Amino acid sequence: MNTQQIAISIPVDMVSVIDEISKRKGVSRSKFISIVLHEKIATEKKQCLKNEYDSIFSDEAICREQLDTAKWFEGADADEGQEW
Repeated sequence: MNTQQIAISIPVDMVSVIDEISKRKGVSRSKFISIVLHEKIATEKKQCLKNEYDSIFSDEAICREQLDTAKWFEGADADEGQEW
């Protein structure tokens, strides 16, 4: 993985906690911060996806279309073409 050094300012008390945790986990301060940021970014991406999904399916017209399509599939009762 390519890396890039950056400079950030962190409160002193937080640095102490980061150092304690990273030491306990046996990783460098940089690695620990990188892991935490990676986890936070993954969580944010999931939340954004959920928000988009919720936004789309809160639209009444889309919900109605989805329900109508589901009902159509339920009523089709055709096994042909469903061998898989």
